[in-house]
Amino acid sequence: MFVASSTFPGLAIKTSFSFFAPFCFQQNPSDQIKPDPLQFAITAESMSTPALSGGTGLFSGFTRLCKGLAVVLVCGHIAVHFFPSAVTYLALIPARTIPFAWNLITAGYVEQSVYGAVVSTFSLLFIGKLLEPIWGSREFIKFIFVVNLLTSVCVFITAIALYYITRLENYLYMPLSGFHGVISGFLVGIKQIIPDQELPFIKIKTKWLPSITLLLSIAISFWTVEATPYLPTIISGTYISWIYLRYWQRKPETKLRGDPSEDFAFSTFFPEFLRPVIDPIASIFHRMLCGRSDASNDGQGYTLESEPLPGSDSIEASRRRERGARALEERLAAERLAVARRELQREAEENV
Repeated sequence: MFVASSTFPGLAIKTSFSFFAPFCFQQNPSDQIKPDPLQFAITAESMSTPALSGGTGLFSGFTRLCKGLAVVLVCGHIAVHFFPSAVTYLALIPARTIPFAWNLITAGYVEQSVYGAVVSTFSLLFIGKLLEPIWGSREFIKFIFVVNLLTSVCVFITAIALYYITRLENYLYMPLSGFHGVISGFLVGIKQIIPDQELPFIKIKTKWLPSITLLLSIAISFWTVEATPYLPTIISGTYISWIYLRYWQRKPETKLRGDPSEDFAFSTFFPEFLRPVIDPIASIFHRMLCGRSDASNDGQGYTLESEPLPGSDSIEASRRRERGARALEERLAAERLAVARRELQREAEENV
């Protein structure tokens, strides 16, 4: 029995992201940092140009790293499609992970269904278009590697625990693979960079994308038993990515790690009325797991030469939004220039 990326929660998370991803790159004018009228006009024109040109700008500007990772996903799917026995060596099978430890790495890059391969590739290209220019190529690939590896470790531990609880061997020999754990992490990255960006038509802020995806996946798992084992990957990918971005990600501009802003606290994944209950529980795990980080990176604000910076949470959050807005503006302007150049070349060829 294969529980691969074709199961319902995987389709839910990937379909929802493939729908939301293109809209995440459309900038909300209210999120700009005091733009002047000329800048706003240029940005608005650059936003409308791709649409008028038939979506040319929307499907351009993908980074080389994302294209390379997309090739890896496609090749992984082709390998298991033409050589089904490759699933044994590439997918995560808990009973065989001890001799085949590389499964913890390779499983995340193997999609067992055509639909999963297409949607994962689509999601990777579009979200990488936003995250990689802001984080940098090294940090982007590091994020993918860490989230993928630790998510596989959590899934392995969960499968072993469920086997000892239920004594069902299905948990030990179930081939698990897919890029959905990293996609969950990408949604957390969007939440961090552009939390107040509204998605068109549905008017939902991007900061709620991880929560909505988790809620949707959990709800679907109640409707079908086959989908239940798929949840650990989605939940682990979301939580591991938040831990990485909250405590581990290095900030070159401050030479510190993590994002201590209140806008990115664990309780922000939950509705406002639940936060008074979530905050005390989250603080316990914070002290247990991340107490050492407080010595160099205080949870109430960044420090510089042992002196606290008052209000550094809001400063870091505004800087993050400004970097995201600036990156979006630069990319949209570059796409507009590329479209204009193509039009000029076309006119020159027609004149010749």
